[in-house]
Formats: sequence, C-alpha cells, structure tokens
Amino acid sequence: MKKRILVTGGCGFIGSEVVQQLLNKGYFVRVADNLSKPESSVKKGYEFIKADLTVSSAANKAFKGIDICINMAAKIGGIGYFHKYPATILSENNKIYSATFEAAARNKINRIIYISSSMVFESTNKFPSKETDIGKIPPPASAYGFSKLIGEWYCQAFQKEFGLNYSICRPFNAYGINEAPGKEVGYAHVIPDLTKKMLSGQYPIELLGDGQQTRCFTHVRDLANGIIAVMESKKAINQDFNISNPEETVILDLAKIIWKLIGKKQAFRAKFVPSFTHDVKRRVPNPGKMKRLLNWEAKIRLEKGLPEVINWIKKKLQ
Repeated sequence: MKKRILVTGGCGFIGSEVVQQLLNKGYFVRVADNLSKPESSVKKGYEFIKADLTVSSAANKAFKGIDICINMAAKIGGIGYFHKYPATILSENNKIYSATFEAAARNKINRIIYISSSMVFESTNKFPSKETDIGKIPPPASAYGFSKLIGEWYCQAFQKEFGLNYSICRPFNAYGINEAPGKEVGYAHVIPDLTKKMLSGQYPIELLGDGQQTRCFTHVRDLANGIIAVMESKKAINQDFNISNPEETVILDLAKIIWKLIGKKQAFRAKFVPSFTHDVKRRVPNPGKMKRLLNWEAKIRLEKGLPEVINWIKKKLQ
C-alpha cells in the first residue's frame, strides 16, 4: 500500500511539481495551502485543504492520517521580497514551523521532509558548500535565510524530544515554468525577472550589482525528483542534502544566454544598478551526498531548460 503524503505549500512553484510527480507514482496526496500566491491554483488528482498553517488546529487537521509530510509551506520570494518583508518572513515562517512540527509529532507521522534553502549558506566562504559546513559557518544575515536555518533546527529538536524523524532538502536556485515574474524587480527570481525585462523591451538590460554573482540553477523537475528520492529512501532518515545542479553560472552570462534564446537582434548591453544588501556574491553547492547515498544527480542543463521557461513567460505577458 502506497504511503499517504501531505505536501504543505503544494500549490506553489516547487510544490506543484512535487505533487504532480507524486501522483504520477501512484501516491495518495493531500495538499494544504492557503493559495496566497497569485499563480497558485488547485489541480485535480489530490485531496485539497485550504489552510492557514500558522494556526495549530488547521495544521492538526491537515496532518491527520498522514505517513510522511513534505513541508514546503513558507513565506518566500526573490531578493527584493525578502528585503521588503523581513519581519513578516521571520514571524510567519516560525509560526508555520511551530504549528506543522507540533502537528506532525502529535499525529506520530513517520517522517517530515523539510524543504530548507540554499540561503542557509548565505554567509559562507567555503566552496563548494557541503552539508557538513552548517554549524561551522556564520549564520545567514538575512531574515529569510535565518528563518530557513531555524526550520533545520526544528527538525533536530523535534527528533530529539519527540522521535520525529526528518530529512532536510536544500534546493539551489530553482527555475522552470509556473514561476511568474514579479511586479517589482527581485520579487521573483532572476530568470523570470530577466526574461520579463527583455520581452518587455528594456534596453540596456538592468542587472543588479556588477553581474558577476554566480548561481547553480536547478530545474524544478530535477528538484522535485530529488525531493521524492529523499522521501523514498531509508538512507535519508535524519540526514540533510543539497539538491542542485553543480554547474556554476555567472549572472551576466545568464543574461546573455536568455537574450540569445529570445532572439533579440540588437547587441546585448547591460546597465549595472545598485543591488540589495544581502545579495550573495557566490553560491555553489557540493551535491555529492545525493549521488553517494541516493545515486541521484540533476539531469537538466540550463541551456535545455531555459527555452520552455522563456516561451511560458512570453505567453503570460501577452
């Protein structure tokens, strides 16, 4: 009998892809989401509960009869979003953690899969970043990064006190269809932001900072597949994993790739504008633990994944 899976935040960008892949594998899926994102929508094939997961009673209802929870619910956005709402992010995410982890322990589920973030490595100077670096490096400076690290501590604390098993997944720079560009720069992530600027006719293209920041972009289908691989493996119990494509990309080079894929006739030109305070200069993970323990690695290269994203955003802007 297939396990009963709860996905909190399952109508979000990564969450909706996780849910679809779970359904494709025949799992019973329950989604709990407050539908706060404009692009959030309820699809067919799963049980849906509209829930404010900062509220204990709502969380308890969502967790009843569940074997495993993939805990994705969180206040999240691009760099502009987490600079504008640091108190909201910290406060709301802590409420979500308290309500969901307490509900998981109360209902004695088998395991909670906590979806953390690459932002826990925000203050590192160790590259590529390994799972074992956590605890040795300074904590994140941003409220968002710190809130995701707090969630990792919830995993360890609830395991020690209540025996609630966990797995921690750290996605690195997700991209793919179904992530709409934000109304303001930095409200979504860099790929939809840059694509929107180019399709809307901005010229030269404004880049935050000097454009030399680096990221390892991971397709949402790969991320969802990796999260499910963690969920399905007993080797992943009480372990943490970086889930990422290891290929490092300079943001200026990313902009040039998107420009070319869109088919712009003008020569590419960039205008560099001041960035936000917490703009991480370099983010490079070591995803070797996923390969070593779970025989998993990302498969979709950036050049292969970008065209469908560009076409999807193009249709959204029409």
